[in-house]
Amino acid sequence: MLTRQTIDHVVGAALVEDAPWGDLTSELLIPETAYATARLSAREPGTFSGGAVFAAAMTLTDPSIRVELAVADGDAFEAGDTLATVTGPARFVLQGERVALNFVQRMSGIATLTSAFVREVAHTSARIVDTRKTTPGLRAFERHAVRSGGGYNHRYSLSDAVMAKDNHLAVLTAQTGLSVTDALRAVRSRMSHTTHLEVEVDRIDQIEPVLAAGVDTIMLDNFTLDQLREGVAIVGGRAIVEASGNVTLSTVREIAETGVDVISSGALTHSVRSLDLGLDVVVDAP
Repeated sequence: MLTRQTIDHVVGAALVEDAPWGDLTSELLIPETAYATARLSAREPGTFSGGAVFAAAMTLTDPSIRVELAVADGDAFEAGDTLATVTGPARFVLQGERVALNFVQRMSGIATLTSAFVREVAHTSARIVDTRKTTPGLRAFERHAVRSGGGYNHRYSLSDAVMAKDNHLAVLTAQTGLSVTDALRAVRSRMSHTTHLEVEVDRIDQIEPVLAAGVDTIMLDNFTLDQLREGVAIVGGRAIVEASGNVTLSTVREIAETGVDVISSGALTHSVRSLDLGLDVVVDAP
């Protein structure tokens, strides 16, 4: 969840980074008494995300700045639409502009890409989810943007669930001398009953030994479409089936049609293009 505390912490740091000793240009060029109205305008269609973050970048620059949002997170918009209006001291509107735009452009880009993925699988029951492939320090922002686009979030961090991948299993079985099934059963016995257990497999023959350990989710990693269909049939409802690996906008529909429950894609956050949004400033007459 994207909290106000997180927004203020991250946006505040970004503002300090961008103007550690003030905005020299605005202080020298813009009269102290000048006020401005600025409109956040869409230069291309998309799905909006980051309204609270955009507003925080302005109001943390100067508390007297007023921000009126014309759309809510998750709303679709067209090129030319006004998404928000900003009014306040011109110096500070200009000072906060770049940071405000950087956040809302990236978050709206993630929301827009996610919504495209979601549309591709809408005729199935598959969920589109993100991964931990997020920008360090910006995970809460980028995860919020995925939800704005109609997607879902995977585990938030390493502290939230047990997710055993190939390297974990290789070390675990080598160190214990146990089979994958017995090793995972031992792990399950030490877990809280409220903790989710997910295990990654990359071959069909690994599915049954993993299922025998009583896992909650099984991730089929880099499976072909035929292998995904076979994997779903083998699991037979005994666990949630997640597909992962090389998931793109051009492949996600066919992946969803194999019957998997969840499709995770790192591309939602690590390969996204920031949306083209602009802040058009009109300075009030003196």
